[in-house]
Amino acid sequence: MNTPKKNKILIVDDEKSNIIALTNILNTEYKVYAVRDSREAIETAEEDMPDVILLDIIMPEMDGYEVLTALKNSEKARDIPVIFVTGLDSTESEEKGLALGAADYISKPFHSSIVKLRVQNQIKLIERDVVLKLKNDLLAAKEQAEHLGRVKNEFLSRMSHEMKTPVNAIMGMIQVAKLRGIPENIEENMNEIDIASRKLLQLINDVLNVSGMEYGTFKLSISSFDLNEMLNDILKEVGINASAKKQILHISVDPLIPTPLMGDENCLKQVVVNLLGNAVKFTPEHGEIDFKARLLSDDDEKVMLQIEITDNGIGISKEQKGRIFDYFEQIDGGNTRKHGGIGIGLALSKRIVEMMDGSIWVESELKKGSKFIFTCTLQKVK
Repeated sequence: MNTPKKNKILIVDDEKSNIIALTNILNTEYKVYAVRDSREAIETAEEDMPDVILLDIIMPEMDGYEVLTALKNSEKARDIPVIFVTGLDSTESEEKGLALGAADYISKPFHSSIVKLRVQNQIKLIERDVVLKLKNDLLAAKEQAEHLGRVKNEFLSRMSHEMKTPVNAIMGMIQVAKLRGIPENIEENMNEIDIASRKLLQLINDVLNVSGMEYGTFKLSISSFDLNEMLNDILKEVGINASAKKQILHISVDPLIPTPLMGDENCLKQVVVNLLGNAVKFTPEHGEIDFKARLLSDDDEKVMLQIEITDNGIGISKEQKGRIFDYFEQIDGGNTRKHGGIGIGLALSKRIVEMMDGSIWVESELKKGSKFIFTCTLQKVK
């Protein structure tokens, strides 16, 4: 157990008897040391930086007033509280000391309780000032962090917008080219561009949403949408990657799910794309992926859906399952990993699902595939 560090008290007095008396009063609670020379007192104060100085007024060479003036002019020692020790009983001498910056007075003869209380009061004032400075520093740091956060968020918003504009233009031109007919010799290249553009757009959206969640600006945007149309768009998008790996997608959608529904279509789509994209990424060639959407509950105002995405890919260890929904965690982390990604998709999906009054979890075993399951609540269209 660590012993609490004692505050340091410097006694400056040319009378040995005064030093002994004050030391006996204070040494049980404080680290006490003394000097008998005025000039040595100034040097010692600057070198050792005591917490409080007890300074006798009547001293040879330099009196207490001159020592106090020198201390207040010292860049190092100016803030050390000085308590004058005096046998003088005059208002003038007290006023002079206080005007020069003395913190308090101790009169001779010494009363141990008074000496202790006056020193204790100065220590409390020092501690209060330290706490106040710490609070002010923390407040300033918090305000600085919030300012930098806002700047970062605004930068990411502008940057994402600037990046999404050309990406959307590329994707749009590819679709136009496909409608007009693409020569066979460049069709594969155009498909690769399309896949890369969609991946980049998804990454931009993920980064933008993570930033918004971090600084409290992210909100769900509720509107009416057709779940089947949304799923068809997703399956077309993910199907390109699955086809490239010769994977089989099995799709099952509960016919009892009403449509249209009210919710944030883009965020729900983002979650499904992240989970399906991971399934395709971590499932080997010729693997199989099952997608199921079913109705869990239905009342007059809302429905709860459950989405399940199952693959026969590399699986997840028990240790990884505990942190898989944390930011920047990846199933195949490290320098030798074979799969891409920056580790924000699952963490982002978890937060979106929770905002939709749902939950997300995984059932998996290493080398035996994974099943990601999430629920979400959507409003019915009246």
